[in-house]
Amino acid sequence: MDVKARVRSYLRQAIMEEVGDADDLFELGLVNSLFALQLVQFVENEFSIKAEREDLDIVNFSSIDALTAFVLRKTQPPPGPGHAAD
Repeated sequence: MDVKARVRSYLRQAIMEEVGDADDLFELGLVNSLFALQLVQFVENEFSIKAEREDLDIVNFSSIDALTAFVLRKTQPPPGPGHAAD
């Protein structure tokens, strides 16, 4: 299962509601402060990454698309010498 599918599956189970990939979870009122912490914990555990303090920005956790992009950024190796960042 790819990153987006795993995020979508988790959200479907957690909020018991279908949301579009670009839907803002905060604007829809689906995320409170406790669930925001649970989202961070899910991402860290599911994808074996560490959300640093600077990563804890609402933009990174606002939608399925945003969460997917965040996970992909954290799991991709940094560009080496002579390689441009995407």
